[in-house]
Amino acid sequence: MDVSQALLSFAVVAGLLTLVPGVDTALVLRSAISRSRPFAFATALGITTGLMAWGIAAAVGVSALLAASELAYRILTYAGAAYMVWLGASLLWKSRSGGPGTDGSAVGELPAATGRQFLRGWLTGTGTNLLNPKVGVFYIATIPQFIPAGTSPLLMGILLAGVHCVLGMAWLSVLIFGTGFASKWLKGRRSVQVIDRITGTVLVGFGLKLALEPRH
Repeated sequence: MDVSQALLSFAVVAGLLTLVPGVDTALVLRSAISRSRPFAFATALGITTGLMAWGIAAAVGVSALLAASELAYRILTYAGAAYMVWLGASLLWKSRSGGPGTDGSAVGELPAATGRQFLRGWLTGTGTNLLNPKVGVFYIATIPQFIPAGTSPLLMGILLAGVHCVLGMAWLSVLIFGTGFASKWLKGRRSVQVIDRITGTVLVGFGLKLALEPRH
């Protein structure tokens, strides 16, 4: 297997994983509907940043610690679970209040994109991805299988993670633009409250599942 074959084969695996709905999808959809398109893209960019970090970590062997150490895995698992539950609970609480959006503007009157908001979206996406140890375990389990003999593990790790990032960004972009077409019906106050409740429930559910699920 040469480099091009390895990248193509990995693209198939990563592409299938990308299409499976999860926390990343919920966060980006919620950002696109109740925030703004730039904020949603910032969140998606943060998610791909986390993917690249995990890919590099797997390539240099750092995330192998997660596969070998029960303590390290559990610490990261509980940190990630707590973060997701907190994020989801915040959305549920905000949806109950029926008040203004997080930035002080009325729901439906989306705030203009600012550097601070872009950074907040990026940090949310990055933090959610980095605090999900299953991403690291996925990489440490798959990347070694797609490193051709005689190639640099670090270089291949970056290339493979890059493929995943491109696929992930492409899919999330489709979701963001698709949401834009339906924004007229989705950005009303009632719609945003329902979306916040759904997203919050998904995040809390994923967090609890992550914390309680036994390690395989």
